[in-house]
Amino acid sequence: MSSATTTLARVPGGPWLADGRPRWRRLLGPVATLLGLLAATAYVRAVDPNVPGHYPGCPTQTFLGVDCAGCGGLRATHELANGNVPAALDHNILVVLAAPVVAVLLALWLRRAWRGVIADPAQYSPRRAVLERVLPLAFVAVLLVFSVVRNLVPYLGSGIG
Repeated sequence: MSSATTTLARVPGGPWLADGRPRWRRLLGPVATLLGLLAATAYVRAVDPNVPGHYPGCPTQTFLGVDCAGCGGLRATHELANGNVPAALDHNILVVLAAPVVAVLLALWLRRAWRGVIADPAQYSPRRAVLERVLPLAFVAVLLVFSVVRNLVPYLGSGIG
């Protein structure tokens, strides 16, 4: 292991596992991700997904005739970018609920990269280890349940028509 990325540094607030890379290098990943998301959102805002021919169709909708968890996501993003929250909720409620979570996670990633802190060893506990194993499984379960329920409840469909 490189001592630059695993050195134990003294930072105000206690011993932290610090990232020894320069700040510009630490910020490269989160800033590139943020700029990519902003560019993609700007494109989806400018090019309406409701007009056929601009985006490929969802394979699940095309071949099986059912909505997956992501169906309507582009239309929901388009409506959110244009400030029309009710229409976004009609297309894909999960995208609307996930948008603030993604924003918070990006902000935390940027903060961590700015400060150069990889982890605080005191924050890790058996409870946190269980959460880190369970949360991804819960996320997949929510996607699967949402995919099934949205095809049974008319309001939760992707709003295709």
